Amino acid sequence: MPRKFATHGRTLARSVSSVRSWAGAWRRGPQDDGAIPDRTGPRIAVIGNCQAEGIAQALRLLLPSARVDLLPVASLSRNHETLDRLREHLTGCDHVFSQFFPDGFVPGGNVHALAAGDRRYRLFPTILFPGFHPDMVHVGDVAALSASRLVPSPVGPYHSAIALCAYLEGLDVAATLALFRDTVFARLGYYEAWADATTYLTGSARDIGFPLEREIAVWSRRGCFMHVLNHPKLFVLGDIARRLAREAGLAPLDIRIEDYLADDLAADAVWPLYPDIAARYGLPGATLFKRKGRPGAVPVLYDLPAFVARSFAIYARQSAEALACGRVAAWRSNPEVLALFHGRDEAA
Repeated sequence: MPRKFATHGRTLARSVSSVRSWAGAWRRGPQDDGAIPDRTGPRIAVIGNCQAEGIAQALRLLLPSARVDLLPVASLSRNHETLDRLREHLTGCDHVFSQFFPDGFVPGGNVHALAAGDRRYRLFPTILFPGFHPDMVHVGDVAALSASRLVPSPVGPYHSAIALCAYLEGLDVAATLALFRDTVFARLGYYEAWADATTYLTGSARDIGFPLEREIAVWSRRGCFMHVLNHPKLFVLGDIARRLAREAGLAPLDIRIEDYLADDLAADAVWPLYPDIAARYGLPGATLFKRKGRPGAVPVLYDLPAFVARSFAIYARQSAEALACGRVAAWRSNPEVLALFHGRDEAA
């Protein structure tokens, strides 16, 4: 290497090493002079389902000094025993951000009883949006509010309503696959799902004082913003976390969290946006279903024929009573829908 380049390289290295990084708040270690002590800012509790974990992670990123604790709603009773003990646990918090949870998750009442008269509490919405995945349903004891009471599919607790109805009506895999087409989707009302999902989500969000009309418009411009009907993509959770922070009087960093955090919900099940439905939205479609995998492992994907065949194999091991699904039951009591499934509807 010529002497002048070697000298320049050493000079540049000394210059760079002397620059104090603005990102020191995220660096830790005895050799890092930019490291900071433990977080000493506001203490925030986040209560909710699997979406709350992403909210908590986003808040930790957006508020570098904040102390953010996650309280999964499924473990409230186990960890805190009663509502009064949960309230006592939250005494030292400056802010409590919570999704709605009904009676039954912790003895003593629901989230409204927990938050009554306390200005530290702010409800944020649970994102349920089947507009991209109108064929997706749960099967089993849905009222139990427990995944353990649901029948599993090849990709978790998510099933195709078309596949389940076809199985119960005695169709084989080949005949079932022929039902995944535009005219059938139209007759089943799948193209009205977007409007219905938007009405439900905006209404439920307004009910808790967290209107989402603007956010849904922004998310829609980014394409399909859901992995499955109850798992939003990371940028959705980031927008909610940022808004919670701002409306609580805090000052979140002006960054996109998806540039810095992994999308943990993408590691879970992913349902495809069927091509015929995608075409209605001007988006790319697919027919590959992904099940939850091990961290770092190559995802396991099923194409549509494999997904239907494996679903049928699961249904064959269940009792008829276990394969409960309100939508499919309604279809099977409707002669017009049954005619569609059995190829007796000329319009399809």
